[in-house]
Amino acid sequence: MATVELRFSALPEHVRTARLVAAAVARRAGVDEAVLDEVRLAVGEACSRAVGLHESHGITAPVRVVLVEDEKKFSIEVGDEVPGSGGAAAGGAEAEGVGENDAEGEDEMGLAVISGLVDDVEVSSGEDGGRIRMSWPAHPAPVLP
Repeated sequence: MATVELRFSALPEHVRTARLVAAAVARRAGVDEAVLDEVRLAVGEACSRAVGLHESHGITAPVRVVLVEDEKKFSIEVGDEVPGSGGAAAGGAEAEGVGENDAEGEDEMGLAVISGLVDDVEVSSGEDGGRIRMSWPAHPAPVLP
């Protein structure tokens, strides 16, 4: 089992890099070529969501992306540092007015897009932040002697 960990500053311009890295590692793990666009889109949505949560809550910690090549599946976990961010946007009582509704709507839309792209997705949250775990079947190439 091989693992790649990527951490990047919570800036929108770094999301593209995360998508490219995810696609490259997915290809190496044996994810079907027809699914690579879905991997890129899902990772882009998850990373954009994490960046948005960090920006809206003033968190300077990096966004964390962990890519795991397993024997039969390829998994990606995107983590943010916003406590309780696994469901709709966190901070309900702290945010006010239209901005809160817009943020919640964008967050829910991003999660809906991810759920539509990925069959195996799990969204969780806790005091240390939120996590979106996604996985796809993989068929690694045989190792040649």
